[in-house]
Amino acid sequence: MTTALPRLSDGARCAACVLALCGASAPALALDPDVNAATLKPPGAHKGIGLSLGVFSDGLACTLPRCEEGERSLRLYNRAMGEHWGAEVGLLDTGRIGFEGGSARAQGISLSVVGRMPLSASLSAYGKVGTTYSHTSSMGLPGSGLQGGSATGFGMSFGAGLSWQFSPRLSAVVELDSHDFRFANGGRDPVRAASLGLQWRY
Repeated sequence: MTTALPRLSDGARCAACVLALCGASAPALALDPDVNAATLKPPGAHKGIGLSLGVFSDGLACTLPRCEEGERSLRLYNRAMGEHWGAEVGLLDTGRIGFEGGSARAQGISLSVVGRMPLSASLSAYGKVGTTYSHTSSMGLPGSGLQGGSATGFGMSFGAGLSWQFSPRLSAVVELDSHDFRFANGGRDPVRAASLGLQWRY
């Protein structure tokens, strides 16, 4: 007994031909020494580890005015970028921030979506928005009336900066950041920083 095979439609035949061509070309691409992962990436796509040093000198503006310049802040991050969009995860330590009546410190981890706009072959601008989970500790001087203690929580974060690629692997970065930190008084206050850093591409 002979079973008739179903006839393929013209569209199905075309799809089968395309799949066959893709399957045939894949080994050729893998064997071609001139084709590598770098050539298959979109322009500007990269991954990089960055380190930035800065100062939180204008933070805690909502409830703690007249902040003094604090210790140097530190931020370590890993960023993966496509041609225009990417993601970043970072670790942050503000150092001790002095203000009238006491001091505070925040440490946290941030996750952001990053948008990039090339300005020239080596210079680009970028912006980012996301969230920061932080742990803060604050201390009020006797008689200041400020509540000391610690707090944790999520808050919004955003920033913008310029990146100058001066070698195939290294870029210099200048950046302005804002993080909403939760403090022991129960409020959430924006803390801002200006920083300089380097990013190494891998």
